[in-house]
Amino acid sequence: MTPRPIELSTPGRNKRGRIVRLLAPLVMTIALAACSDDKAEVSEAPAMRPVKVVEVDAASPAREMRYSGAVKARSEAATGFRVAGKIIERNVDIGDRVNPGDVLARIDATDYELQVRSAEASLASAQRQVETTEFALRRAEALYKQQVTTKAQLEQAQLSYNQATSTRDSARSSLEQARNQVGYSELKADKPGIVTAINADAGQVVSAGSPVVTVAADGEKEVLIAVPENEIFAFTTGKVVDVTFWSNAGVTLKGTVREVAGSADASSRTFAVRISLPEDARVLLGMTAGVIATTPTADNHYSLPLSALARDPGQQTIVWTVERLDGTVHARPVKVAEFTDVGIKVSEGIRPGDLVVAAGTQFMAEDMKVKLPEGVLSHSAEAAEPAVTGSTSETP
Repeated sequence: MTPRPIELSTPGRNKRGRIVRLLAPLVMTIALAACSDDKAEVSEAPAMRPVKVVEVDAASPAREMRYSGAVKARSEAATGFRVAGKIIERNVDIGDRVNPGDVLARIDATDYELQVRSAEASLASAQRQVETTEFALRRAEALYKQQVTTKAQLEQAQLSYNQATSTRDSARSSLEQARNQVGYSELKADKPGIVTAINADAGQVVSAGSPVVTVAADGEKEVLIAVPENEIFAFTTGKVVDVTFWSNAGVTLKGTVREVAGSADASSRTFAVRISLPEDARVLLGMTAGVIATTPTADNHYSLPLSALARDPGQQTIVWTVERLDGTVHARPVKVAEFTDVGIKVSEGIRPGDLVVAAGTQFMAEDMKVKLPEGVLSHSAEAAEPAVTGSTSETP
């Protein structure tokens, strides 16, 4: 028979164990409660979101309009051959400078040279006919003096001579015309300028007058812009505008409106406006130009960046304004007058001096506190605090 082990127990040790087992849940409950209190305190702390704001400037009495265009020569013509034919040679490219008399292109003149030979032969035949009729006229005159022939025969000889003379003159004119056509087989520049376009190339058959090479004549330059019909009345001949250039931001010239189109373009429904430029070596043909014009307006328009726009749940256009004293934001409905290259123009809803959130509008909520740039809020609070004059004393 196997003896069982005897367990010895200590009364003090068992008592301490029971106390630990009883206090453990209580300690855990207190620790969890402390953690939850800490989290509650953290969650109750208000979040100050930093924002970028812009201050609304006073409305301008004039509205600014901006357009883009290109620098062109005032005199620019597409030249072509005066006769039809096949182009066999083109001597210029876009950007080449040409002088009067330079050959721009040639066409095959073989047929016109044959016409010259035919005209020369016709002229020679007509000249022989003139000589023959002249001899007959002299003989008729001599016989008439001798009263051997009648006056009618003399008149007939005179008439034949005159007709032969006219035929000779016609043949001579035909010869000159044929020679001119040979000369027209060469397309020559008639004024100094720069080639701006090539409309035909070697091997192409062109008709008389078809554009082949476009030459911009040296001289005055201008900017061509397209103006929509709702703004065309702001432009009149002689109006002075500012002209800038994309390739050189430091160049700003004063341009003068030279011509305003009397009718709109059929496809774009815009009006062409030509603006003369002063002479400046930094301005080259084909440059991209910007035109800035102003027109008086009776409405107050305030400029804001495009990023300041937002929409409320009802899809109404709003901006978020910041209260200077406490730094809270409030939604304010606005009316957008127009969109510009640098932002928007607002006609209703804001006033000069308002602080408008310019970035992060999607994170805004009504009465939300935001963190303004350093100095904005403190400066406003100092301005709003009433001034105290005189001295103060303590009451005993």
